[in-house]
Order: sequence, then structure tokens, then C-alpha cells
Amino acid sequence: MARKKIGLIGAGNIGGELARLLANKELGDVWLYDIPAKENFAKGKALDLEQNGAVLGYDSFVRGTSNWADLEGADVLIVTAGIPRKPGQSRDDLVATNLPIIRDVANNAKKHAPSAFTIVISNPLDAMVYEFKRVTGCAKGMAVGMAGVLDSARFQLFLAREAGVSVKDVRAMVLGGHGDDMVPVLTMTTINGVPVSSLIAKDKIGAIIERTRKGGGEIVNLMGTSAYYAPASSAVAMAEAFLFDQKRLLAGAAYLDGEFGYKDLFMGVPVVIGAKGVERIIEIPLSAEEKAMLEKSAKSVQSVVDVVKKS
Repeated sequence: MARKKIGLIGAGNIGGELARLLANKELGDVWLYDIPAKENFAKGKALDLEQNGAVLGYDSFVRGTSNWADLEGADVLIVTAGIPRKPGQSRDDLVATNLPIIRDVANNAKKHAPSAFTIVISNPLDAMVYEFKRVTGCAKGMAVGMAGVLDSARFQLFLAREAGVSVKDVRAMVLGGHGDDMVPVLTMTTINGVPVSSLIAKDKIGAIIERTRKGGGEIVNLMGTSAYYAPASSAVAMAEAFLFDQKRLLAGAAYLDGEFGYKDLFMGVPVVIGAKGVERIIEIPLSAEEKAMLEKSAKSVQSVVDVVKKS
């Protein structure tokens, strides 16, 4: 069977880590795209990763390019293009800068890779994936925002450290917009089936929820730029679910058409990802408090989408 073709839009920190993971897992041949001014940077990173393959023993090809024609017929696109956050910025502050970038990406994707399953990482994430779908006109299940996997992982880690257990045994789901109003669903959070509330005190859980909501900002303040290892791994989990038809139940920013009471909006919800992209949205029961938090988060997302629509 021919190897799959994966296009990575943006050769920065996340793009490079994505390429490394995808090649190492041999999920397909990787094209690392960036603007012409950064073409040599993308080519150099790709060459370094191919040489890495000779050490580690993977055979995936990795190529750098600034020509969209090289991405012709890609099976998967992962979009990281845009300006990363700086200390003191919110994700929403990036909308004016990153909106023209996502529109350019979407127009090229529509021309060169119209059948690709597209995972958007660029911020403000929910608004960027909304605009990508609007411009490309792709099927609603073929575009998804990578947020919930990452936010849920951060929640998992903090809970595991507090409870003194392995991260492998924590099951957590974070819904809503990828921002400070995200919704950790406590009623669905367990440690190998044991309700987390029976192992961690309420005040500690409250502090962990707050840290999860500010998790991206914490890293930006420490590093001076956005996280890239965990975001890349999160997107690869989604890509792998699509490429291998794994039917994984993950949290992703999916297009809502009435689910959870919202329409014409991308927001983090439980989704099943398989060979057809986002194949199902799972409407889980929420407590009254969780519904109220989700409504607040949806309003935050809608306010940014409204700015996008007017721009």
C-alpha cells in the first residue's frame, strides 16, 4: 500500500515536532511547508529529520517546501501557521494577525488538497477552524480543531500528580472553547473508574481546573512562546485515528449543528475520529453547573467568530 501523504503548514516549533513524530511513527511521508522566506529553514529541518531516520530506523520521507503544489493530494493537513502567543497575550489577541494567514491556507488547501482531513492548531483555535471550513467548504467532519486532546491531557497530568497515580489511569474530558472558559467535565473524570472527587479534595480540584484553563499561558510565561511538544502529540493522535480508522473517542473542536444546543460553531466536544474524519459527536449528560460553564465558553467562542465574520 502506498504511503500516506501528510502536509504540515508551518515549519516552526510545532511543525518540526509534528514532522518528527509522524516520521518516527511512519504514519506517512511528510511535507513541511512554510512561506518562501522560510523555505530553506523548512528544507534544513526536513533534512535533519531524514538523517535522524537513518539513526532511528524509520523510512518516511520528510521534505521541506514553500510550494503548495508539493502538497497536491495530501491525505492529512495539520495547520500550525500563524504567530504564536507572547507573554501577556490571550489567544484571541491573535485573531487580526492570524486570520489572513488561515484564509490563505484554506484557499490553497481547497485547490491542492480538497479531500484532506485537516487538523487546525493555529490560535484562536475555534475561530480559525471555523474560518478554514467556511473558506474551503469542506464537509463538516473533515476539519477539526486540536484543543480538547491537549486541554484534557493537561487536566489529566495535574490530577495524576495530585492523586499520586499514573497518568495512564486518569480519564478526563475538557470541553468548550480553547481558552480561559474551557470546561473540565468532573462528572466524567475518573481514575481507573474511581470518581476523582473521592481521591482529591474539592479545593484541590478547583485549583487544578484553574491551572488547566491557564495551562497554555503558564508555558508562554515560562518560555516566552507557545507550547509545542504536547500540542504536536495531540494532533498526531487525531491524525493517527483518521489514518488507521481507530474510532477514537477524543475531545476536539468540531462543527456543531444543533449538538449540545449550539449551531454553526466549532467548539470542543467529545468526538469519534475514524476514516471519515469526525464521524460522530457524542452528547454526554452535563450537570447544571457544567451546562452553564459550556454556555459561557460558547459565548466567548462566538464573540471571536463574530469578529472573524466581520473582517
